[in-house]
Amino acid sequence: MPWWWGADHMEEECESSVVEAVTLIPGSPTTELGLKRLSFAYQGLLEIPYDIILEQRDTLEVLDLSYNLLDESPALLAELEKLSTLNLDCNNYSAHVKFPYMPSLTTLWINKNKISNLPIIVEEISCKFPNIKILSMMNNEAAPSYFNGGSLTQYIDYRQYVISQIPSLEVLDDTEVQEKERALARKTYRMQRIREGSKKRKELHH
Repeated sequence: MPWWWGADHMEEECESSVVEAVTLIPGSPTTELGLKRLSFAYQGLLEIPYDIILEQRDTLEVLDLSYNLLDESPALLAELEKLSTLNLDCNNYSAHVKFPYMPSLTTLWINKNKISNLPIIVEEISCKFPNIKILSMMNNEAAPSYFNGGSLTQYIDYRQYVISQIPSLEVLDDTEVQEKERALARKTYRMQRIREGSKKRKELHH
């Protein structure tokens, strides 16, 4: 999605990323086993309902926890060995969230949270989700765009940084990563590392 789209489109994107899934309410009778998709969206949750989620550990592929009040690190999701899509949109996660190692995960939505430090969250995502292909972080402080007062230059810098650090990405914020963009991102941040290394060496010799 182009960075200059209006705020109405942001709301549409946040709505559209809510997956079609079986919706469960914590405390309700347990549903059947063998589900591939679960949704706990719009339930005001303060904690992740692991007791229900982990009953589906052998089959669950898509988990929607969007539009809640979550800020706890989702450590026990590591038991979901088939999970490929995780939706954490519109919660209270910061850049310091600690994800479990999940090589099966290919899609993460974490739009409209409280993420303000880009290097920290990008390193966490890169390390814990080595096969991630689709990442959306719109409407976070760390992801400057039209939606939060960022300039075009800031938006481009943000995309280049994320793409350079997560080589597996195919889509960032609903905009496909083009090969030219990927090559430029690698070049830009490789040159930056070279300059920083040269600066450090000069400082050591003074």
